[in-house]
Amino acid sequence: MLIDERFALSGPHRRWEELRFVVRVAWEFVRSFRALHFVGPCITVFGSARIPREHPYYDLARQVGETIASLGFTVMTGGGPGLMEAANYGARRVGGRSIGCNIELPHEQQPNPYLDRWITVRHFFVRKVLLVKYSYGFVVLPGGIGTLDELFEALTLIQTGKIERFPIVLMGTQYWSPVELLLEQMAEEGTISDSDRQLILMTDSVEALREHLERFAVARLRGQPAVRLRPLRLLGEQASR
Repeated sequence: MLIDERFALSGPHRRWEELRFVVRVAWEFVRSFRALHFVGPCITVFGSARIPREHPYYDLARQVGETIASLGFTVMTGGGPGLMEAANYGARRVGGRSIGCNIELPHEQQPNPYLDRWITVRHFFVRKVLLVKYSYGFVVLPGGIGTLDELFEALTLIQTGKIERFPIVLMGTQYWSPVELLLEQMAEEGTISDSDRQLILMTDSVEALREHLERFAVARLRGQPAVRLRPLRLLGEQASR
């Protein structure tokens, strides 16, 4: 499982082995795109897999999932336990769509029970593409190194113009205050601009989250030209429920 990841990052190999690795990655992308082609417009939720159900953050994540689903978006997460599970649960609780992009790990992460559809991939870089590709915004709940990686990946893509200026909301002002201070210091040192800091809304309020998504995600979705997608049986595609 992790042999592929280590293989890719361990210098040059025989040309045939390099080609085989590229083909396997390409197939993983194709398989994932086919599985998620009809999930609808998403808001991706990042957050810790380690937060237990009795923690207040779990309830916050559930409310986040409910809020996103009530706006008509599909809730997309990394598909695992903790706050990812809570957001998927919130979507399911109000009858919304719930999607997961699961990752194979040494201690294998199992998809949580609140997913309508999920895909399991080997590579983190494939997973991050999927979490961004279908999304009109990003909500970041308290999390660890992986959550920080996902947050700054989204910020970098927006800052460099690789994706549109989709809204990013950090839920939990006390938890994320060190990140806010770091961004302030970066702006003071000139390593980022003030406009980069404005990409983020930091709040504890799900109502503020709703208003922000309505203003920047819903409005952007309504401005997109309608594209009618039909499943092809030949490719084994299935429309979302």
